[in-house]
Amino acid sequence: MADLVTLTIDGKTVQAAPGTLVIDAAKKVGIQIPAFCYYEGLSLQAACRMCLVEVEKAPKLQASCTLPVSEGMVVRTETAQVAGARKQMLEFLLTNHPLDCPVCDKGGECELQDMTFRYGAGESRFTEIKHHVDEKQWSPVVFFDAPRCILCYRCVRVCDEGLGVRALGVTNRGAVSEITPNKGDHLECDECGSCIDICPVGALTSGIYRYQTRPWEMEHVGTICTHCGDGCKTTLGVRNNEIIRGNNRDRSGVNGEFLCVKGRYGFDFTNHPERLQSPLMRVNGKLEEVSWAQAINTIAQRLGEIKAAGGAIGVVGSNHTTNEENYFLQKLARQGLGTPHIDHHRTGDVATLLDALSGKENALATVQDVYESSAVLVIGADLAQQHPLLAWQTRANFRHHNAAVYTVTPGAVREDKVATKSLRYEGNDPFPAIESLGESLKQHAGLVVIFSDAIKGEAVRRLVSYMDSLGVAAKYICLVDYSNSRGAMDMGLHPELLPGYKPAAERGMTLDQMLAKPDLAALWVVGANPLKNGALASQNAFVIVQDLFLTETAQRADIVLPAASAYEKHGTVTNGTGEVQRLRKGISVMGVKADLEIFGLVARAMRLTLGPVQHDKIFEEIRANVGGYNVPLPVIATGGAASTMPVNGRVEIEARPDLIRSAGDTLFTSGSLSRYSKLLNSVMEAPGQLYKR
Repeated sequence: MADLVTLTIDGKTVQAAPGTLVIDAAKKVGIQIPAFCYYEGLSLQAACRMCLVEVEKAPKLQASCTLPVSEGMVVRTETAQVAGARKQMLEFLLTNHPLDCPVCDKGGECELQDMTFRYGAGESRFTEIKHHVDEKQWSPVVFFDAPRCILCYRCVRVCDEGLGVRALGVTNRGAVSEITPNKGDHLECDECGSCIDICPVGALTSGIYRYQTRPWEMEHVGTICTHCGDGCKTTLGVRNNEIIRGNNRDRSGVNGEFLCVKGRYGFDFTNHPERLQSPLMRVNGKLEEVSWAQAINTIAQRLGEIKAAGGAIGVVGSNHTTNEENYFLQKLARQGLGTPHIDHHRTGDVATLLDALSGKENALATVQDVYESSAVLVIGADLAQQHPLLAWQTRANFRHHNAAVYTVTPGAVREDKVATKSLRYEGNDPFPAIESLGESLKQHAGLVVIFSDAIKGEAVRRLVSYMDSLGVAAKYICLVDYSNSRGAMDMGLHPELLPGYKPAAERGMTLDQMLAKPDLAALWVVGANPLKNGALASQNAFVIVQDLFLTETAQRADIVLPAASAYEKHGTVTNGTGEVQRLRKGISVMGVKADLEIFGLVARAMRLTLGPVQHDKIFEEIRANVGGYNVPLPVIATGGAASTMPVNGRVEIEARPDLIRSAGDTLFTSGSLSRYSKLLNSVMEAPGQLYKR
């Protein structure tokens, strides 16, 4: 490591690594230098001139956001000349600014407002009539008010560098420069809203949040996005028991401040008019509303009768329910109902990967590893479409660390733009392409291998064996689709595995086998929709469904129970990289109950003794009994992410690659859930299809 550079800032001695910018070095000693255009992680712009400082022996003020430290440098940030420059720059920025703070959505969070208060003049010398331009709507998400724009170019850079989309640019020059969308009068992009959140003023505003409320009127609840498997933390802004917006400006969670369109805007399903708010029971062939007591008692009676008669009971779990709910569900099924027939929609072959890595340590990658490793290999996945956080981390690693990126995919993907090598494969065999990269891969000290359901069954073992043969220190990520797909596997929603991948004493039926069994006596479906593209062979099966909406599966049910969503309950979830995070309840919806509460009511009605039915008590049981889940509680309790260390031994199950099926969601789809999001269905990028690149 190079020797540290020693300099002085406002009389304080500072040591920093060579190449460190003065603005960052000042932060190390608690000195805040104001800036608009500078933004950590993005390219340098030096456009706003707010960060000017005096440097001894320099002939003029210097922009601290582009000035590297040097040995013996003496910097002053609070001189009369610096104060005057800041004041004049703010006065200039406000020349045509509309000063409509009382109605601007950025009020209370505006950096221009804050800096004017701290550094600016009480009045302006510019008395001319302000130049006005009408507000424009670029998409259902993004509105643009040009007079408020201070041309810091943050939005342009985050879209170009962070997302790799290049949906925004600058037209004209000088005083008539203006931010412009890539399609003339509209955006064609990820609709992620990053440009809105990164904007320091109210130039870019949200079509969802605008004119709704003020920041200080909301309760800010940090929880985990309920859509894909990346596990991004989203901070819900809640007012009057309604979610108004989502963001993560405090940069907590595995995702920093990154969120895709689903994490930032895909919460509106919570108040969809078709939301179930009362139990339904089939009476004379039709589903009619009944009380919770009647529904629960009927379930308990029918399941008790079927159990006593020795009938086959199938249980289908969810990729969206919490770890605590999944753990208790398999316990209820196996110990309470006496059935081994429990499964869920498997979207990645996690179990085979863990078995293939038996005896290895530190072989599972985290989200941070994707950012820090010297190389990333992506196999069979369109990360930008299906796992946007991992795509963001991959691009950031390339920009900040010059990481080598390799893509082996059946078609073009966005990561090709930053890839050292991009290879295509046809059919279902990516290995010829992977093996052709051998000489390149073995040159890297660290490698993260990210693979989709294109690699499953014996192909997973072949992949691990090949990487071992190269002698490269590889870490792996088996991609899974949804917010707790990994947790569903870890908690034992599997016909052959108990929690922690321990072998079950009795092998049960898979999901497909349950649906195909003509004499199945009962089917209990929790937060899943297996009949969306399938059918139930048993015509006389007693079907229970608990879900948010009357899905295709719920329409076949004898009893439907309205369940709470992830934004309406407490618990923990495990993302695709095995990092556990905490869910926090944001809102309450009348008439619904959390899945765990429903399980408890049924267990009590059946007089089953399965232990406490509180999420914190169950998590303690998980920590004690599930391998790898004895994670530090303070990390979870304070909103952090704790990596699990799964069983480091054999996972003895029958290889069933035919049961590993990714839904192939895009940025704008999330299984059955996304159809109930008005926003996700309003964007012009066509939900359910790969948008144009």
